[in-house]
Amino acid sequence: MGLRLEGSARADILAHAEAGYPHEVVGILAGSRAAGVVTRVAALVNERADSLANRYAVGPLALARAEAALEAEGLEIVGYYHSHPDHPSRYSDFDRDHALPNMSYLIVSVRAGRADTLQSWRLREDRSVMDEEPLSPGVPPCP
Repeated sequence: MGLRLEGSARADILAHAEAGYPHEVVGILAGSRAAGVVTRVAALVNERADSLANRYAVGPLALARAEAALEAEGLEIVGYYHSHPDHPSRYSDFDRDHALPNMSYLIVSVRAGRADTLQSWRLREDRSVMDEEPLSPGVPPCP
């Protein structure tokens, strides 16, 4: 099917990733899960106290509040995004181990403070691997 970023979603994700560099940033993708459409993103605060350049953490209460606010607007949680400072936009073993099936996981590679590549991943039901999810229709490469 693929993941479609509408409105300012793509620009908002890239701006958040660049602003947070050299640390990882994290946020929520919201819209229609069945259609694979993201119409809104919600930036979250990386609460990690260490390893900010290659890990993120969000407290369960902060995550629950952000998700509830989006759902109160009639949006569904489509997935989550985060950045990889100075690393590829490919998922890591850590990303796979913390992912849930049937959700999109968008990763932005940020090199030297500028967004480089953008890829989306979905975890298989058996949790063995994440498959790349096409970004459609033809999400342009990062500037």
